[in-house]
Amino acid sequence: MAYRGGKAGLAASAILLAAAPIGSTAAEEAEAERSPLSQVIFGSLEAGPTKTFVAIGMKRAIGGGLAESGFRLFLKAGGSQEQTRRHRPHGTTYKSESQALLGYEWRIGDSFLAVYAGSDIETEQRIETLLPSLRATRYGARIQADLWALPLDRMMFQANAYASSIDQRLWGRLAAGWQTPLGLYAGPEVEAYRERDYRKLRLGLHLTGLRLLGLEWRLSGGWQQTSDRPSEIYGTLALHWLR
Repeated sequence: MAYRGGKAGLAASAILLAAAPIGSTAAEEAEAERSPLSQVIFGSLEAGPTKTFVAIGMKRAIGGGLAESGFRLFLKAGGSQEQTRRHRPHGTTYKSESQALLGYEWRIGDSFLAVYAGSDIETEQRIETLLPSLRATRYGARIQADLWALPLDRMMFQANAYASSIDQRLWGRLAAGWQTPLGLYAGPEVEAYRERDYRKLRLGLHLTGLRLLGLEWRLSGGWQQTSDRPSEIYGTLALHWLR
């Protein structure tokens, strides 16, 4: 998930120091007490005609702030509800997942590259009309990489990917955006997913960087093609909060 560091906070600190009388240590003490931003809390909602997915998580800097390179702890939990089969009776499948990852993030200004590795757990429950419900829990390992970059003036580029040993899953998303007069980034996105006997491809547009209620939001939507259903629309709402 894309985020940018606290330039406004640094500017405010500089103004405070310039306004302080010579010999006064009040500004210095205030600066010492003010801890750097070290955590981002994020969430997302994905919706389509046959599936809904909700997730929440956090990324925390270990031994420093998010504005500098260092180790990161990444935790995420999510759940989904979807149709079990394409034809009636569809049945319902409920899934819950969680990841606990440890990684390192390299930062250059507002751009960063992070690489993680850790555990991946999924629980699935299928509820059928005429058959007893089935429940299974799978455990695996996961590696993940996230990139947020500003390669050109008023342009952003984002790339996210993971690989999991559960069902040999692979996922990736690429998005580019150009800054609008409102400060938002708008542009195309492409997302692909694969596991043993299932494929999904998404092509759409996104708006990234909307600031509302102290949060930063991303809205995206478009068309998706899967290996087991006709083409259909999708929509994603994502947000994050720096603290």
